[in-house]
Amino acid sequence: MSTLAGMAEHTEPTQRALYSNASRRDFGYALAALLAAAAGVAPTSAQGNPLAKILLGAPPGGVGDLMARRLADKLRGTYASAVVVENKPGAGGQLAVVATKFAPADGNLLLLTPSSLLSIYPHSYKKLPYRPETDLAPVSLAAHANHALGIGPAVPAAVKTLDDFIAWAKANPAQASYGSPASGSIPHLIMVVLAHASGAPLTHVAYRGSVPALQDLRGGTLPALSGPLGAFLPHYKTGQVRLLAVSGDQRSALLPELPTYREQGLPLTAREWYGFFVPAGTPEDTIARAATALRTALGQPDVAESFAQFGLEPAASTPAELAGLLKADHDEWREQVRRVGFSADS
Repeated sequence: MSTLAGMAEHTEPTQRALYSNASRRDFGYALAALLAAAAGVAPTSAQGNPLAKILLGAPPGGVGDLMARRLADKLRGTYASAVVVENKPGAGGQLAVVATKFAPADGNLLLLTPSSLLSIYPHSYKKLPYRPETDLAPVSLAAHANHALGIGPAVPAAVKTLDDFIAWAKANPAQASYGSPASGSIPHLIMVVLAHASGAPLTHVAYRGSVPALQDLRGGTLPALSGPLGAFLPHYKTGQVRLLAVSGDQRSALLPELPTYREQGLPLTAREWYGFFVPAGTPEDTIARAATALRTALGQPDVAESFAQFGLEPAASTPAELAGLLKADHDEWREQVRRVGFSADS
């Protein structure tokens, strides 16, 4: 559960290749499945599902996209003969949720989403085109992730700590802007709390995912970015991005040198989860089969290893456990959002 106490990534050549290869594989799997269906061949290993789709409300190349493609590989031939990934960014990920809401309730579409869209958006947006509790059915957790604050070449090299960044922002209010993957999200909220607690005049710039935000950060047109820790890792390791804080309750094993917000004097802890959902009305046995397939995929050692490279911790659950987690987070974030006066327009 995420707590808050007190008050778009540029794709590296390797990642581009991964996405390109994955896209070609997706097309090949889909074409084979459709040809098999047209020929009347029933894919027995997939229990009748010729083609399934993982829908993601973020652009290719980001942490969520890489996670979706890794799991699609594992679900092929078990959950369905072909499993493809569709990126549907827009409106902070809302377009993907709406598409899921109106999709057939047959288990052939799995929405992979960060928790912000379901636990914070109902409180940070005045109006949403969906209701998480009635339009979606939980399937399984997928992963946990922390968020980090990164700065790029637009911020002087002398800025090395969170206190340095706050001092720089106060001295340069016209330049003190930061990006987030989406308005009204946890990364956005973290920075609003930081601004309130420190008095720094920080201006928010919303992006359609971490991929384009990181491109601007590295290019020097965006001074700072709040987003998934894993999205920063390739650029941090090459020295293109400096990291100032991580949002977990303790330091990340991936970057033990990176202090938490709380260590640096801010009463801030925020951890986000990713989960799988299907349209409301999907039969319980279909949901159970999807949850079982995901639990098997998420439990494989090579999945844990690949997730770790992007700052993710795999975590499966039952549909009931995910429903309980969502309700608890929804209620908790409602109080936190009210406390700081947070909105998507903050």
